[in-house]
Amino acid sequence: MVATTKGTAKVTLPTDTQILITRAFNAPRHLVWRAYTTPELVKRWWAGEKGTVISAEIDLRVGGRWRYVMAAEGGHEVGFHGEYREIEAPGRLVNTELFEGLPDPEAHVGVVTVTLTERDGVTAMEMLCDYGDRETRDAVVGSGMESGLQGSLDHLEAVAAGLE
Repeated sequence: MVATTKGTAKVTLPTDTQILITRAFNAPRHLVWRAYTTPELVKRWWAGEKGTVISAEIDLRVGGRWRYVMAAEGGHEVGFHGEYREIEAPGRLVNTELFEGLPDPEAHVGVVTVTLTERDGVTAMEMLCDYGDRETRDAVVGSGMESGLQGSLDHLEAVAAGLE
């Protein structure tokens, strides 16, 4: 079994509107991509330790939509959705992201650019999230997203490393 790199995502704030998440996975890029873009596999990692994914819908094409919903700790549902803008498998994915728990999700849309590069069987991920304004970015940072993110990405690595 491949050793995992638990809790190693690094979160930085490169501009007033952006969050940059970087992490290495002990898995080849094509398997990280597969785990990141396949509904049945997303259900195994996206909630991390914070709940259970009850729905993962992916229409992986430019203009296609995605939606993930989890039953979170405490029994409430948490949903996110968006639209794919660019797809260059297995190295780049650009999509919008909206948190359904906000009164006006469209006013706080993020654009997420995921880039995967591989070297010697290790995949580096850069996830750049741009929210358009500092207030939204700061709200995302202040939501506790980093702890949930660490768990989700740990599970993503485990799922990808376990694929053939």
